Amino acid sequence: MAASGSHSIFERDLARTPANTAPLSPVSFLRRAVAVYPDKPAVIHGDKTHTYKAFFERCSRLATALARRGIGPGDCVAIMAPNIPAMLEAHYAVPMLGAVLNPLNIRLDAATIAFILEHGEAKALLSDRELSPTVKPALEHLRTRPLVIDIDDPLGEGGELLGEIDYEAFLAEGDPDFASDQPKDEWQAICLLYTSGTTGNPKGVVYHHRGAYLNAVGNMITMGLTRDAVYLWTLPMFHCDGWTFTWAVTAACGTHVCLRRVDPALVYPLIARHRVTHMCGAPIVLTLLASPIRSSWRPAERRHPRR
Repeated sequence: MAASGSHSIFERDLARTPANTAPLSPVSFLRRAVAVYPDKPAVIHGDKTHTYKAFFERCSRLATALARRGIGPGDCVAIMAPNIPAMLEAHYAVPMLGAVLNPLNIRLDAATIAFILEHGEAKALLSDRELSPTVKPALEHLRTRPLVIDIDDPLGEGGELLGEIDYEAFLAEGDPDFASDQPKDEWQAICLLYTSGTTGNPKGVVYHHRGAYLNAVGNMITMGLTRDAVYLWTLPMFHCDGWTFTWAVTAACGTHVCLRRVDPALVYPLIARHRVTHMCGAPIVLTLLASPIRSSWRPAERRHPRR
């Protein structure tokens, strides 16, 4: 018997090397998906569809553009956006750098957003134009303004541009062939999320690469996600990283269908158009979908009404 703490004969010459071990990170799901299904639809938003090849290239461009602006391992990058492609791209691009993603709750007020940006020490903020009424006063509260990048989504309504550069122009600064050696350690932080601050200031919670990877795999298995899965984003991606479905759908090489807001007028047509197989919904979301009279959606008239 081998002494406690020593290696047995079966571990002889089995030292860890890059060929037989690697840190667990959900970023690897995207690398695998683009290698196996480069031309498969990965992200759908309105009339636009990005293949896995295009999705990977956009994430690489975002990562390198951030790096060229001085963002690196351990730096915090915040994003204030609904469930749009930029939010998904940030969930891969920021970890590619070894940086930490801070998805902001879009329902919080300006003072709370300002607190989170300062407490999390955000060096960059990706901000959707429609949310500028909250973001603008939040930025005015800050002692040090981060790099602000405007997401000018054509499906967004109203708002104003607040940043130094537009998101698409920012991506154009990047490299589509970014080669990342991050994370060095699977225990590195991948995301910083905050409570809503109901009884005081928000409290920050940190996820690490290993935990995000394992939770995403668990979701993929439990929810039966496969390469044929079409996932509709009714669950906010800022909420626990969309319960890690941001990574789980990609792990299965499925398709993400983006959704700016939960409205039956949008949800039902998307389900029919894209043959959606999976979605998440809190009871209030399911109640809304079951009671479309509360929204702008109306069911189609019966072709043959009951007599």
